[in-house]
Amino acid sequence: MNKPLKLIPIGNSTGLVIPKEWLQALDVEAGDTLFPVKTPGGVELRRANSEFEAEMKLAREIMRRRRNVLRELAK
Repeated sequence: MNKPLKLIPIGNSTGLVIPKEWLQALDVEAGDTLFPVKTPGGVELRRANSEFEAEMKLAREIMRRRRNVLRELAK
């Protein structure tokens, strides 16, 4: 899986062409979401975890509603 990746212009952004083997290894397909994560060894691409995203959405809502309580606890 040591293939060079090609960067291509897409409108005002830049896209990355990912080889089919990498997509299979990541268990993703066109339209799925990947998250780039900086690591000491470089950058990793990770699949989006819908369960984690739902939990984070709930956590953000709770933090928004309980902002004052969290501020007091942080003192």
